[in-house]
Amino acid sequence: MEHPFTYFLLWIYLINTVLLILHEMDSAYWKEWDVFGLGGGIAGFLWMHIPIYALALYGLVLLAQGAPAGLWFALLFGLSGFIGFGVHAYFIRKGRPEFNTPASLGLLRVWLFMSLIQEVVTISVLLQPSQ
Repeated sequence: MEHPFTYFLLWIYLINTVLLILHEMDSAYWKEWDVFGLGGGIAGFLWMHIPIYALALYGLVLLAQGAPAGLWFALLFGLSGFIGFGVHAYFIRKGRPEFNTPASLGLLRVWLFMSLIQEVVTISVLLQPSQ
């Protein structure tokens, strides 16, 4: 029998993917490659996101298909909100002006909150006893 949260997890994962994409749009505005000292400018930044988005969407497909690997993608991808929030909070506390607007901060907070929900739901589904 399928866990009752499985369908809910699919939607949480999708929302979290949209939040990741929105955050990365915000990151392009703030020239995040300069914040992190990455070479390549905007071109490198854009190319770097192809595998990130591909993996996130692949995990969503696996989850939609009911593949066990989809749950592991959900677990790992759920961590992205914690990491993203933590890294950006570190730079904001150091006095960097980037990401310190209501829109950027709000997006980071919502992403963190949705990632927390995703982690709790994913762990709940993973811990479900096999039928």
